[in-house]
Amino acid sequence: MADWLIEEGIGESRAVQLSGETIVAARIDWPGKLAAGQIEDAVLVSRHAGSKRGTVRFASGEEALADRLPGDASEGAALRVEVSRAALSEKGRNKLAQARPTNAAPRPAPSLAERLSAEGHAAKLVHQFPPCDWDELIGEAALGEVAFAHGQITISPTPAMTLIDIDGTLPPRHLALAAVPAITAALSRFDLVGSIGIDFPTLADKADRRAIDEVLAEALDHWPHERTAMNGFGFVQLVARLERASLIHRIAADPLGAAARMLLRRAERVSDPGALLLSVHPAVRAAITGEWEAALARRTGRMIRWHIDPALAPGAGFAQAVAP
Repeated sequence: MADWLIEEGIGESRAVQLSGETIVAARIDWPGKLAAGQIEDAVLVSRHAGSKRGTVRFASGEEALADRLPGDASEGAALRVEVSRAALSEKGRNKLAQARPTNAAPRPAPSLAERLSAEGHAAKLVHQFPPCDWDELIGEAALGEVAFAHGQITISPTPAMTLIDIDGTLPPRHLALAAVPAITAALSRFDLVGSIGIDFPTLADKADRRAIDEVLAEALDHWPHERTAMNGFGFVQLVARLERASLIHRIAADPLGAAARMLLRRAERVSDPGALLLSVHPAVRAAITGEWEAALARRTGRMIRWHIDPALAPGAGFAQAVAP
């Protein structure tokens, strides 16, 4: 497998593995929130009597659910904890980050490069990715839709799990088989982890269900997970270790923030000389902080101008060079 390439952008870090100009795996990190591996002193703000679980508050004000609390820890006590999972935002509710007590020294959350290295991957920082389908990837993640020959998968984050639905024009067995490569590719491209349900077409024949199970097992052989066999309704559940939000979860939770980051990335890549004019929907402009705007001016060495256009779709913002 190819090395991971990492861009440290404005408001996010991005990592990809490429096959030619196609992204086969991707991750994004939006700094500023609790992340797995972060160790910090926090305050126990609530705990039910006799329970090993409670809520802790960090210096940033963000709260996390804490497990394995010592018996003598009372509300108001200071605790050193390690974050085991970042917060997740799903349709219908927000899930707090998770943490547990530790005696290790405080440390910030690992960077993308550090995480990948800890997993045994080779990774290198680059000024920008070589030509690849990043824009298409983000567009697919925003829609939650991926097309394949004669069909489409739709990926939906829900409070219970991430659901993958399959639709198409082929007969059920052939449609299920055709969807497997699209599903396995989507898992890596969108960094999908946690509990994932796949709703295959209903297959009445046990031999057909067994055939899909075998093809899926072979396709996912490289991906650490547990999996149920397909039931009579065509449903399969995958479970993989959950530490962070997927691309789909992040964009669904904060579409304006995602659009703002995408626009800033495009602006950094304008090659023509002159000031930078960013044409943007007003809600996306509001999502771009003063710190991000200053970073864009500093990184490009350009004057920044704005054209606010309510008629633009939030994801359709663009940047161009204009006379100073």
